[in-house]
Amino acid sequence: MIEQTTVVAATVEPAVAEFDYNAEAELFPSRNRKSRRQPVPYRRFGHAADAIRFAIEELPPEFLLGACLEVDEARYNSGGIRRLYESTDYPLIRGAVT
Repeated sequence: MIEQTTVVAATVEPAVAEFDYNAEAELFPSRNRKSRRQPVPYRRFGHAADAIRFAIEELPPEFLLGACLEVDEARYNSGGIRRLYESTDYPLIRGAVT
């Protein structure tokens, strides 16, 4: 008789192989014309981890949708930014999400 082993996938996985959270990053928020809020301008960050935290925790949700994060010539959309934030490799303490 063969025993079956159940494998449970972790809910949090490494986001990207060898992503450098300490690299410089540029965040390009989307330009949501329907929003009544003041547009959020392009921002440059000394560390990608800070850019990711800003995008998830401080950027209004309508500007995150369609946003682009550029790190070491690689680009990440809003889903990629969220995966980087939720990764087990993310180095900062997570705060309240808007």
